[in-house]
Amino acid sequence: MLVSYLIGVLVRAPLIILSTALMGSISLVVAFWDSDGRQQLAVARVWARMLLLCAGARVKVVGLEKVDPHASYVVCPNHVSYFDTPVLLSYIPVNFRFLAKQELFSIPFIGGHLRRAGNISVPLEDPRAALRVLSAAGKAMRERGLSMLVFPEGGRSESGELEEFKDGAAYLAIKGGVPILPVAIIGVRDILPMHSHHVRSGRVTLRIGDPIPTAGLHSSNRGEVTRRIFDTISRLRLEGL
Repeated sequence: MLVSYLIGVLVRAPLIILSTALMGSISLVVAFWDSDGRQQLAVARVWARMLLLCAGARVKVVGLEKVDPHASYVVCPNHVSYFDTPVLLSYIPVNFRFLAKQELFSIPFIGGHLRRAGNISVPLEDPRAALRVLSAAGKAMRERGLSMLVFPEGGRSESGELEEFKDGAAYLAIKGGVPILPVAIIGVRDILPMHSHHVRSGRVTLRIGDPIPTAGLHSSNRGEVTRRIFDTISRLRLEGL
């Protein structure tokens, strides 16, 4: 246990910090000419792979054949760790942007970078404004062929169990006329638990479910679609590592 802790503090943490500083700097430079965010996404994918390598995370992906890399989706994963993001960037092969809470975009350096990469902030404290943002994001998906990644729990789960899902992801998918891609991330909480800075090695499984269609649905159907996303991710999680 002590050896694992020392490796995490003396080896993994410095490598993760250096990787983040290096790739963040490269992404900032790329942002000057990358008008649609694709090159910044490519840089982020390299950064994500570096982080997983530094952490000693061994990732298995199940269901990748269900994903069309050229299609648009609302990608919906569960959320238990900051390391969810590197796993998703590394192994979800679609051109996606993040839909994230507005306060992340007010953080110096990070916020501006998120905007330049084409990610979208949502004012969760203002439901009317949030709906307008989701409608605009749905339009952008249709016009630009983008996918959006939304954590339907709204944040990381303290317990590691699924929290109640908000219906923003379903609303966005319906407005965009795109299917939802349900994703379960299993084991990543052991790599970096919530409120911990100690990165451990370990196994992670990414399970991808069948896309959930939304064509022909109306915003009034978002509740039933949200329940279907929740039930699908619940079943995927039960399949384990």
